[in-house]
Amino acid sequence: MQIETLQTTSQINAIAEEWRELLSMSTSNVPFLTPEYLLAWWLHLGGGEWLNGDLQVMIARGEEDHLVGIAPMFSTTKSNGEVALMFLGSHEISDFLDFIARPEDLSDFLQTFFEYLNSAAAPIWDCLDLYNILDDSPSLEILTALSRKAGWDYEVAQLQPAPYIKLPESWDEYLMGLKKKQRHELRRKLRKADNHIVPIEWQLVHDEAGLESELTNLFTLMEIDSAKKTFLTGAMTAQMNAIAKTAFAHGWLQLATLKVGQETAAMQLNFDYGNRIWGYNSGVDHKHRELSTGVVLLGYLLEQAIEDGYEVFDFMRGDEEYKYRFGAINRFVMRVRIRKQS
Repeated sequence: MQIETLQTTSQINAIAEEWRELLSMSTSNVPFLTPEYLLAWWLHLGGGEWLNGDLQVMIARGEEDHLVGIAPMFSTTKSNGEVALMFLGSHEISDFLDFIARPEDLSDFLQTFFEYLNSAAAPIWDCLDLYNILDDSPSLEILTALSRKAGWDYEVAQLQPAPYIKLPESWDEYLMGLKKKQRHELRRKLRKADNHIVPIEWQLVHDEAGLESELTNLFTLMEIDSAKKTFLTGAMTAQMNAIAKTAFAHGWLQLATLKVGQETAAMQLNFDYGNRIWGYNSGVDHKHRELSTGVVLLGYLLEQAIEDGYEVFDFMRGDEEYKYRFGAINRFVMRVRIRKQS
């Protein structure tokens, strides 16, 4: 197994099909690790999260030149002068990141990766700073063992919860799994929406011609929330726009709109990827607060996901209360920092 470092987007595009195939068999098959997502992220450097960086995507090939593993990295100089190797996508808007390899290859790949980092052929680096690895990722245990073996400093910290719902076979079964109060509230809100004097309807955006205007509507709704308005700088809006269009082009964007009459009252931007729905962002018009339109739209999406046989609705990072009212349970994302001892 040998490591090669890719430092241009054209090199990544050249292996995109192989990348997607390997990702589909990986220990961490998430939308944030697709080549198309990471290239869209790189185009805007996370919506201005990073001011500088160099692509350092390290791939390993095995027998017959088969792609065995990918360390999707970039290097950047931090404010303290350290040159850090970080996951592409780090870290604000990419909920889950990791190395890409089949379960049976991951340990050998990471061993080879560590040996490469310790060689003269490796990019210059002072630390590995790895955000948003899920707490059940086998990478964590392997990284710990390899760091100790190499005599490198290793730190791991828990960052945020990432709640999710394991979906049952039926909507009734899902409802019965909720706490009594939450079940009653959800049923009441959905019933109120269904019986409202002004028709309330929801739909998914399938038409590319209307995608641009619907994304504009989403960003307008998001900016009603003061925290999201601060988040949506010009650079971040361009970044989110690029990600949504990339997901649409590759068939895994779920952009849902709920209307009260002719007025857009709530929108949800999700990813439909790998038999899961990944809840990414949303916006609500408080004009219709009494109808709980955000809750109603999410209820419709959950019911549809169950009906269509999806396995999980993933709320991803963040401990917002509504996620738990819908019955989500926690797991966490972690940050790993590794430094060579001087």
